[in-house]
Amino acid sequence: MARPIASDHGAKRAHILKSAARVFAQAGVARASMAQVAAGCGVSKANIYHYYDSKDALLFDILDSYLKALRDRMQGLPLADLPPPDRLGRILAEVLHAYDGMDAEHKIQTEGIALLAEHQQQILKGYQRDMVVQMSGVIAACAPDLARDSAKLRATVMSVFGMLNWFYMWNAGADSDARRDYAQLMTRLTLVGLNGV
Repeated sequence: MARPIASDHGAKRAHILKSAARVFAQAGVARASMAQVAAGCGVSKANIYHYYDSKDALLFDILDSYLKALRDRMQGLPLADLPPPDRLGRILAEVLHAYDGMDAEHKIQTEGIALLAEHQQQILKGYQRDMVVQMSGVIAACAPDLARDSAKLRATVMSVFGMLNWFYMWNAGADSDARRDYAQLMTRLTLVGLNGV
C-alpha cells in the first residue's frame, strides 16, 4: 500500500525549495552539498532525500517552479485591449513584481540550468523562450520598423530583459512603489530613448 502524503507535504516542499535556493545562491550550485542544503532548511539530510533523490532533482524543481510561474504570470496578463506601449509597461511592471523575494532563484538560473540534464534544460529554456517571444511581440508592435530587423529586435528584447534581470543587484529590498516606478522608467527608456526619461 502506498504511503499517504502528509497534509503539510506542500508546505514542507515549498520551504525546502526556498531554503535550498538560498543555499545554492550563497555557496554556488556546483559547490553546495545536500548536507549544506539540509542545514539551510533546518532538517536532516534524510528528510531532504525523502522529497528529492538528488541535488539535480531539487535544483530542477526550484528552477522549474520559478520559471514556469514567471512565464505563466506574464502570459496571464490581460493585455489584448491595451495599446502596445501600455502592454509593454504592464509586462515590465509584472516581471519586476514577480521578481520580488525571488533573488536566490533568479541568481542561480545561469549556473544551475547548465548543470542539469539536456531534457531538463530544454524544459527550462522553453519557459525562457516563451517569455522572450511574448516580449518580442510587444516590442515589435511598439516599433514596427524594428520588427523588420530580427537581429536588432532580438538585441533590443535581450537588453530589456537585461535591465529587468539586474534590478535586484543594485536595488535590493525595493518595495512595490519602487518597482512600479522603475517599470515606468524602463518603458519610457525603451520606447523613446534617453530624451524621454
